[in-house]
Amino acid sequence: MVESELTDFDADQRLLAMNGVSLVIFTSVGCASCRYAREVLPGFDLAIDRLCWIDAGDNGGLVERYQVFHLPALFAVRDGEFFGALHTRLTAAALNAALAQALGRIAEELP
Repeated sequence: MVESELTDFDADQRLLAMNGVSLVIFTSVGCASCRYAREVLPGFDLAIDRLCWIDAGDNGGLVERYQVFHLPALFAVRDGEFFGALHTRLTAAALNAALAQALGRIAEELP
């Protein structure tokens, strides 16, 4: 699975250019759940093309635009279109179910 690190400076441009499904994950070094997510998500069999990591501590502009209040925060993006936040447990089955539900919504522009 492809993994990318996004920042305030390049996130919009890169997400708009990426084909397929991206799982965008906001994390922080001081967050135990975030460290767990970084450890296990790459090994999950998810219905996505890539994981896009954003360090919430270093990218306040994205945190504000995506209205991130809790970490880790997960969002679905497909072909440059935003499908919203995923509120789910960090298991492969739960994430795949949440992704399927999110991708069934009407797409919006990136925040």
